[in-house]
Amino acid sequence: MPGPMQIESIAVRNFRCLRDITLENLTRMTIVVGPNGSGKSSLFDVFAFLRDALSQNVAAAVAQRGGYRELATRGEAGPLEITLQFRESGGRLATYQLKIAQAQSRPVVEHEALSYRIGQGGRWGWRFVDNRRGEGEVITNESEYGVSAMKGTDQKKRKFKLDDPSTLAIKSFGQLQEFPIVSEFRKFIENWHISDFQIADARPSADFGYAEHLSTRGDNVALVAKYLYENHPQQFNRVLQAMRQRVPGVSDVKAKPTEDGRLVLRFQDDNFQDPFIAPNVSDGTIKMFAYLVLLYDPNPHPLLAVEEPENQLYPALMRELVEEFHDYAQRGGQVFVSTHSPDFLNGAELDEIRWLVKEDGFTKVRRASESELLRNLVHEGDLPGALWRQGVFDLPGLHWRQDDRDGARL
Repeated sequence: MPGPMQIESIAVRNFRCLRDITLENLTRMTIVVGPNGSGKSSLFDVFAFLRDALSQNVAAAVAQRGGYRELATRGEAGPLEITLQFRESGGRLATYQLKIAQAQSRPVVEHEALSYRIGQGGRWGWRFVDNRRGEGEVITNESEYGVSAMKGTDQKKRKFKLDDPSTLAIKSFGQLQEFPIVSEFRKFIENWHISDFQIADARPSADFGYAEHLSTRGDNVALVAKYLYENHPQQFNRVLQAMRQRVPGVSDVKAKPTEDGRLVLRFQDDNFQDPFIAPNVSDGTIKMFAYLVLLYDPNPHPLLAVEEPENQLYPALMRELVEEFHDYAQRGGQVFVSTHSPDFLNGAELDEIRWLVKEDGFTKVRRASESELLRNLVHEGDLPGALWRQGVFDLPGLHWRQDDRDGARL
């Protein structure tokens, strides 16, 4: 049975320090490691950029990042390019390609294409959207795509011209019921959650209002907790249960509704007789609670990207948090996490780990499972985080040759 949409590969060209990188054979969860300045934030900003370009337009998304000259790779003349290969909900292979160039001092969509392939080896393909600077073609007989396409069904197309060459065609046509395949992909990107959690914003979060999903900065955690409490009590109880199990010292968490419609959370610490209300608990407790609210969302985001979740959290919580991310990925949300924490990495599978390095000023991506040395060490019982801490990931030539395992152990 086909599962939720999942990105299988990402290729990025001329996006800041990402001059030419490709991440292939992606799993439900991907953990990215690397030293400061290796390109982790730039990689995660690719997701945010696509979402911003869809919700606004390409010109606005570029402007928010300092303009085209600041965003494009220095010294490169070609367009900025992002290519996603993914499995749509029907299990068919699809590709979305976006190229952005500068035209008359304004970023425009140089080329945008959404193509689906079916059949052995992707032999048959339909290009549902083909957009060049606001002009192109869109398929109008989407309902005939599928088995009939393998029988030679003709693709019926119509030409279009958008008002703004910086607007994505998937935004324009994805809002129309007659283009359900384009609409599905638009909603896929639209519902990505790229976390920019700020503890300072989460702590004084508003008690009044309405919110179903945690915001990127976490400033509405109290409102989302109230929504879960009132509308999804089973999910809310799972959050509380996880807090009791995951956070040392927290023996109980209770929620008490007030007469004026607020929800007061009380955290019981074993060391104190009286419970603490949410605004007075530690940064780590608030952050863990916010992550659990995010991870137990009744409608998981199709993609969840979180940078350095270990900040403000006790190291012993890392393995627990990895388990929660894994559970989330299995429930339907693809997960990307960057980390500097060996403890977090210890909970990862080798096939999930990508590490970034800088070579000649540009980012290169390596996959941990492609190293025979790392595979052997993990097979013998070593943990990925311990190997990362010892510097084994950075051994010269690790990715390209068979290393002497005994000589490499530090």
